[in-house]
Amino acid sequence: MKLEELTDVKYEVDQGLAWIIINRPERYNSFRGRTVDELIWCFKAAWVDQGVGVIALTGAGDKAFCAGGDQKQRQETGDYGPTESGLFEVESFHRLIREVPKPVIAAVNGVAIGGGHVFHVLCDLTIAADHARFGQAGPRVGSFDAGFGSAYLARILGDKRAREVWYLCRQYDAQTMERWGLVNKVVPFSELRDEVRRWADEMLNMSPTALKVLKHSFNADSDSIAGIGTMSFDSLHLFIETDEAKEGLKAFSEKRLPDFSRFR
Repeated sequence: MKLEELTDVKYEVDQGLAWIIINRPERYNSFRGRTVDELIWCFKAAWVDQGVGVIALTGAGDKAFCAGGDQKQRQETGDYGPTESGLFEVESFHRLIREVPKPVIAAVNGVAIGGGHVFHVLCDLTIAADHARFGQAGPRVGSFDAGFGSAYLARILGDKRAREVWYLCRQYDAQTMERWGLVNKVVPFSELRDEVRRWADEMLNMSPTALKVLKHSFNADSDSIAGIGTMSFDSLHLFIETDEAKEGLKAFSEKRLPDFSRFR
């Protein structure tokens, strides 16, 4: 893959800060298989570029950071579309956010829902626009993330809050997420990019080796979740073929509440 071949993601480098922008605003920056492939390519490009010291992940426009997996794609094809390897590598992308030896800032410019919420949870820091909204959707649409998306979330929020996020699938405003400790800073949307720039510049003045080792140290305590995540995604692959999961997807496409009562 080359920079000029990117269709779903934009990659820009500006004075030590790499901007990785999910560029599917017509789908609320939801991701399909190709999107994940391109995100992985961009993160690796930032990893090997010695001129990059900080990475910012965001979405195009002012409506969505990322609305999770593309449910329209899933409805149309039964999966998230073709990929370079034939694998849907979102689990690999989760690990890459943690493994890249540079700080990653989530610049949340709108809704961060479902798989998009997991992306920002995995980033080292989160700066959010004041209109951003956060939440999970998996149990509502016949899906789940029983790896980093839940277990690591509990490390940040505590068990009770994390269970609330997943069990109820509510949406929360940026101010609530800042109060709960899941967002570092809330600013007006017009100031989001400049605020990320300020935070990045502060980190670019630090020792890159010190930041790298600190990141690995912070991650070490929760690295065991990766094994749980692999089991989770293997189980999810089986689950999405069931009538229960299909009811969630069908209800989403028909814009109604799902009826899971027969599966209890």
